[in-house]
Amino acid sequence: MPQILNRLRLNASLLAAMLLSLLLAPALRAEPVDDLLQALQGIERLQGDFHQRQYARDGKVTAESEGRFKLLRPGYFAWEISSPDSQLIVANPQYLWHHDRDLETVTRRPLAGSEAMTPLQVLGGDGEALRRDYAVSRDADGRFVLQPHNPDAGFLQLALTIAGAEIRAMEVLDNLNQQVVIEFSALDTTSPLGPMDFDFSPPPDADLLYSEE
Repeated sequence: MPQILNRLRLNASLLAAMLLSLLLAPALRAEPVDDLLQALQGIERLQGDFHQRQYARDGKVTAESEGRFKLLRPGYFAWEISSPDSQLIVANPQYLWHHDRDLETVTRRPLAGSEAMTPLQVLGGDGEALRRDYAVSRDADGRFVLQPHNPDAGFLQLALTIAGAEIRAMEVLDNLNQQVVIEFSALDTTSPLGPMDFDFSPPPDADLLYSEE
């Protein structure tokens, strides 16, 4: 009888250990950065509308804009502001272009070898850079929160709301502690997009400002 009782206790202990390991395994495996990369992996191409608001420290809206965007992972995006002014930002793996149509200026900044990524580049960036350059966590609302290790990244924190294969919202806290909230709508994940959709040639009458850094 004692041997039987000891065996039952041993089996119960093994069963408890197995159940505990099954409960802990998902928590041990599921790092927030892995969840983020898995979510972004399902977003190969995306385009739609955006509405952007910038808030001062006191919570007042200081700027507002809207327009269209396109995203092709990895490495391509286009951000076209239609109101209140007219601007176009285009990125490919080599350059980040900014065309201010009202001022008739074009700036170009190389991206190859650059350590700092803009929030939009984070969406199209590769997994190695995200793991290396950002601390990733989840907040109480289930958003992905990214904090750059590089103090020159241009922003303090980025929060992403992702549902299925769609990026619903993005919230940025810049280095001046100002908040930028971007909401996305009319999202399309099926229309074809290719690298040629992100080609950019400066207009002949624009002033060109090329940076090497």
